[in-house]
Amino acid sequence: MVLPEGERGFTLQFTKKHILFLIVVIGIASFISVYKLPYYIYKPGGADALNPIVEVESGYNSEGDMHLVTIRGGQATPIQYLWAKILPHREVLPLHQVRPEGVSEDEYYHAQLQMMESSQEASTVVAYKAANEDIDITYNGVFVVSTVEGMPADGILKPGDRITEIDGQAIQESSDLIDYVKTKEAGETIKATIEREDDQLTKTIKLKAFPENDNKAGIGIRLVTDREVEVNPEVNFSSGNIGGPSAGLMFSLEIYDQLTKTDLTKGYQIAGTGEIDYQGNVLPIGGIKKKVIAAENEGCDVFFAPNEGGAKDSNYNAAVTAAEEIGTDMEIVPVDTFTDALDYLEQLR
Repeated sequence: MVLPEGERGFTLQFTKKHILFLIVVIGIASFISVYKLPYYIYKPGGADALNPIVEVESGYNSEGDMHLVTIRGGQATPIQYLWAKILPHREVLPLHQVRPEGVSEDEYYHAQLQMMESSQEASTVVAYKAANEDIDITYNGVFVVSTVEGMPADGILKPGDRITEIDGQAIQESSDLIDYVKTKEAGETIKATIEREDDQLTKTIKLKAFPENDNKAGIGIRLVTDREVEVNPEVNFSSGNIGGPSAGLMFSLEIYDQLTKTDLTKGYQIAGTGEIDYQGNVLPIGGIKKKVIAAENEGCDVFFAPNEGGAKDSNYNAAVTAAEEIGTDMEIVPVDTFTDALDYLEQLR
């Protein structure tokens, strides 16, 4: 081919060597960005206002906001693993410490959502009782959230199973099952009546000693009580794909704030974390340092942290350390109960 004067032309020639090199480069890029390593990465998440997430029918509005604080996590790819080792406020854990072996990602996610539902229910009970509003509770047994690998229930019970009886005795709450098992010795058996999807099954389980729990006998399950809670006025949650129990305290404060005429927030941005039980106790959670960072990034004024009875290694002390490290002016407040948090907010100027 003859080109007009002043123009240039060239011809690309790909050899097998070039093609092989290109394939290798694409393969390496895919590996470092897609391949899943046996590690899990945690980093600070968000601090979302709870007004759009929790809605009490005809509830009162406030000038400030309560905030749900989250951390983000996911199984690491090679490139994410490297970044996590370089960037601040990242935590890398072996996958088995986060998700027990034999538990699929879907099962783990389902368990996290179940714990979120239980947290919402507990916070509703605590808030409505504190506000003296109408509430009615019906008990329907307990759900299996997960089983402990190597313990008797592993491979016999599954996440989502509802236990309604043990040895013919009705089980209404998780404490019923725990108290009954405490009367047994390692090597004894129990018969559990369970509902799995549309089937009713009976499973025989032999108890085993827990070496890390003073050799007390157990079957190795994490439970959630299946309650039906009816309240008036109604409350609705729209937490989406957020899982876990750690928003319980803030849910209860937001519900109470909407139920009562007095503005609890007094115009402040209130954040915090902590699982809450049905008696209003605030229980410790994981990743609190990252949650302090998330709350600071959102500009929050107050952060509630589980005090754990003043223990040296409490969530509260870890939160104070994190606050000092990032130089925040956010007030870190220790709480052991819902009432502790409520008293602090009521005394705010």
